[in-house]
Amino acid sequence: MNTLKKIAVKDLLTLACAIFSLNFAHAGIPIQHWSQPGGAKVWLVESPAIPMVDVQIDFDAGGRRDPADQAGLASVTAGMLSKGVAARGSEAALDENQLGEAWADLGASFSASAGSDRMSFSLRSLSYPDLLERAAMLAARQIGEPSFPEPIWQRDRERLSAAIREANTRPATVAGRAFSKGVYGDHPYGFEMTEATLARMDVADMRKLYARLIAPCRAKVSIVGALDRAQADVLVTKLLSRLPAGDATACAPLPSVPEVAPLTASQERRIPFDSAQAHVFIGQPGHKRDDPDFFALLVGNYTLGGGGFVSRLTTEVREKRGLSYSVYSYFSPGLHAGAFMVGLQTRPDQAERALQVSREEVARFVAEGPTPQELKAAKDNLIGGFALRIDSNRKLLDNVANIAWNNLPLDYLDSWTRQVERVTAADVRAAFARKLQPERMVTVVVGGAT
Repeated sequence: MNTLKKIAVKDLLTLACAIFSLNFAHAGIPIQHWSQPGGAKVWLVESPAIPMVDVQIDFDAGGRRDPADQAGLASVTAGMLSKGVAARGSEAALDENQLGEAWADLGASFSASAGSDRMSFSLRSLSYPDLLERAAMLAARQIGEPSFPEPIWQRDRERLSAAIREANTRPATVAGRAFSKGVYGDHPYGFEMTEATLARMDVADMRKLYARLIAPCRAKVSIVGALDRAQADVLVTKLLSRLPAGDATACAPLPSVPEVAPLTASQERRIPFDSAQAHVFIGQPGHKRDDPDFFALLVGNYTLGGGGFVSRLTTEVREKRGLSYSVYSYFSPGLHAGAFMVGLQTRPDQAERALQVSREEVARFVAEGPTPQELKAAKDNLIGGFALRIDSNRKLLDNVANIAWNNLPLDYLDSWTRQVERVTAADVRAAFARKLQPERMVTVVVGGAT
């Protein structure tokens, strides 16, 4: 492509993105939703401003489905999906290099990943029919016919083992692992991939997990782009076409996963570590993503520790006392109660004081909630920044996938700013009192003399 053409394309995309942002900033975001005959559920936002399509396909195949002795199985299975596809009929097998070249030739991208709750496939392509057709069929092969090559897994397992060994030399890794174990106990959210769990995995385990959990009837598909409903339905059918259709057994409800158990008492772990900084984590199980208290907790946490330099924790720990450069708090909700965490780094000789101040501030906020000025500042910032949450197809897709995965209402984005605006100080106090018990938190301090 010559320089003038590149400039023209860049200017066109810049203008289109501006139109996209303007349109969605001043209008509602209509989300269409339907189910296919095979059971796949689809959510679509038509975005015709640019000739682009973003797709995310989610399955209940994340880390919460890992066996305890094979923690990390979902993650490594997703990682192996880019390593090759099997031959089928007249279609030759493709190794990882050939797959990469095929995607580069299309000017499209495809990836797979697994988090705590879900395994996700992401496709981005231009919406021109000839290109999208080829991208969809290549993605369908990668979704439906992964080859899980044994030699590649042996190579990657060694690489992952080396990465784990290196990570174990960092205090942040040690602190994070201890904190997760304290908060989640035996729940899968607390599972950690280790050299031992890696050693127990082979490609047969990956194929078994994949066959059990990845089927069209279990798919939740989110789409944002220049497609109408009929075109989107055809696209979804193509993307899932190489997966076995499955029978009643394959589509039966999966076994339930137990909820995260609430803490019954405080826990403290002090782990000596020869490091310049002590890592301090405080927290406990928080809430699920579909909890009615979500917006009150979002607004309240902005004031407590989520608002950066304007948060209370930053004021008390950093500004007034100089105990840490950065201190923060956040909730990480999922299908189960994700952790509430306060985190900071400080000099080992200051760790006790920083811990004390942080605990006191959390307890004070749970008891008192925000001041009227803090509440207004939090809501103004969140509402004012809402447009930045949806100012690209990719960001909008993330939000649509969040709605799909967590069974949120279709007007969730349209009502988001109203939900924030209606939060009161009393709502914040009540929500924090329901979710947090400062006297029953996990404390982890890593660093200091051995």
